[in-house]
Amino acid sequence: MPSIPTLWKAETNDGKRLRTRDEIDDKYKWDLEAIYPSESDWQKDADKLEELLQQFAGLQGKIGESSESLLNALKLHDEVGKVSGKLYVFAKMKLDEDTSNSRAQALQDKAFGLLVKTESVTAFLVPEILTIDDDKLEAMVKENKDLQLYEFSLQEITRQKEHVLSENEEQLLASFGEILNAPSEIYQMYNNADMVFPTIKDEDGDEVEITHGLFSQLLESKDRTVRKNAFEAVYQTYEKHRNTVAAMYGANVKRGVVSARVRNFESARQASLESDNIPVSVYDNLIEAVHDFLPSLHKYLRLRSRVLGLPDLQMYDLYTPMVQDIDWKVPYDEAKETVLSAIKVLGDDYRSIAEKGLNSGWVDVYENKGKRSGAYSWGTYGTHPYMLLNYHDSLDNVFTLAHELGHSMHSYFSKKTQPYVYSGYTIFVAEVASTCNEALLLDYLLKRTDDKAKRAYLLNHQLETIRGTLYRQTMFAEFEKMAHAHVEEGGALTPEWLDETYYDLCKQFFAAGCHVNDEIAREWMRIPHFYTPFYVYKYATGISAALALSRRILTEGDPAVKDYLGFLSSGSSDYSINLLRRAGVDMESPQPVRSALEQFDSMVDELDGLLS
Repeated sequence: MPSIPTLWKAETNDGKRLRTRDEIDDKYKWDLEAIYPSESDWQKDADKLEELLQQFAGLQGKIGESSESLLNALKLHDEVGKVSGKLYVFAKMKLDEDTSNSRAQALQDKAFGLLVKTESVTAFLVPEILTIDDDKLEAMVKENKDLQLYEFSLQEITRQKEHVLSENEEQLLASFGEILNAPSEIYQMYNNADMVFPTIKDEDGDEVEITHGLFSQLLESKDRTVRKNAFEAVYQTYEKHRNTVAAMYGANVKRGVVSARVRNFESARQASLESDNIPVSVYDNLIEAVHDFLPSLHKYLRLRSRVLGLPDLQMYDLYTPMVQDIDWKVPYDEAKETVLSAIKVLGDDYRSIAEKGLNSGWVDVYENKGKRSGAYSWGTYGTHPYMLLNYHDSLDNVFTLAHELGHSMHSYFSKKTQPYVYSGYTIFVAEVASTCNEALLLDYLLKRTDDKAKRAYLLNHQLETIRGTLYRQTMFAEFEKMAHAHVEEGGALTPEWLDETYYDLCKQFFAAGCHVNDEIAREWMRIPHFYTPFYVYKYATGISAALALSRRILTEGDPAVKDYLGFLSSGSSDYSINLLRRAGVDMESPQPVRSALEQFDSMVDELDGLLS
């Protein structure tokens, strides 16, 4: 096995620093040259996009003339989408490598400008389609065999007819794209490039600079002083910027509220869910179910308090492993092989594609100075999937690898199987494949772990996954619901309102088993997903669906695998609810969420037995 590069490189005898990107071995970086070998190649596609947009602009006023003209417009729209998506994905990922790189910033700005121009130039398409009489549109589809490919897409357009503006209004709104997206862009630059945290002493007494990627690792430390110092350092740093961040977040919420009103939605939440054709009741049922099972969370917190010997359990004690004598370090190359073994239950084809991807430039593995925090899977039509990680040698990061690989395989199969128009998938199902991979990894490890302490460690990990993904994300979802409703009712998102509202939610979720520290009131400031409104609830519904599907795969075998791979290959060719139902789970029912919470409750009891 090749040696693993260390995350830190000594700067002085008594300090450590985060490495720059050029100090990391190329084999642990993704291969963006597979998209564009050089910026000149990127520019060629940018010029091509300008030509395509000019062609598309010439179609204005002609789309409804015949089935052939409609087909030509849809096909050209696909080509525009392919090129503009490729341009933007490359530029954004290039910036994510090092958000302080001014050249990458300039390229991303240019790409985003092209994206806005694309939306503006093509904005007349949907309004023109909606001017076609329903009977005429149906006849056009029937008479033109090639147009039938777009039948479901056209149904989706007409379904949202009442929320589409006039042609001029759509073009005007599209032209404001950069301005409307400004709060999110500003926050990303602030949080990733400008935010600097203090240094603290780690477990070895060495000074380390806290980063987004290192923060979670510090909260897992065995040393309570390290956890406390990291927790206080991060949130006290954010507190210094609370007025600025409140202004950013408030502007982003107002953007969603205004956009929803302009499009005749009852609320920003309805507008967001309508894009996936998800009933608002699914969102409300999720929050209700989680509140019903808060006693299970409180039982887990009391167990954590007892096992750790901390009667005064604090918020910074929630992430350190309860099985303290297990030092389970997993180098990246070992993690890769473990994940590949765990997903073998999904078939040889699935595994071989994943193995090839992990060894051929899909993944950007290690944290470097200026790199975007967190992890994601991305890509576009015509590229293979890409994964950004900030890998540390922890078991949690092995699960992160499995998670992002699940996203990537979902993208791979959808893009391989579906035409461009259906090659993506809705955000509602986006977390299903990733979390299913995590569940399969857990099952694989548990079946090969006889050691009582390690088994307890894995159970603790899964409980933390469900706590973090189902309980925590639902708490986030409830916060978003309250924040948007407050603005819709004429309220202002002041720092005080945001702090108080978030803190009160934390007390509801945690106070029965944990001291809710004052600093946690500022946690809303460090959640990037709040700038993609009403996204986080899908983590909670996603893990519920994934746990149900993984149980079916592990118990039923080939028939369940066939249905699951069919789901991965379906893209957006049908409504998300229907795709999941065919895979074996009904998300319109509250049962998948409640089943996941029941599993959490039973695992708390099992862990209690192991640790008694």
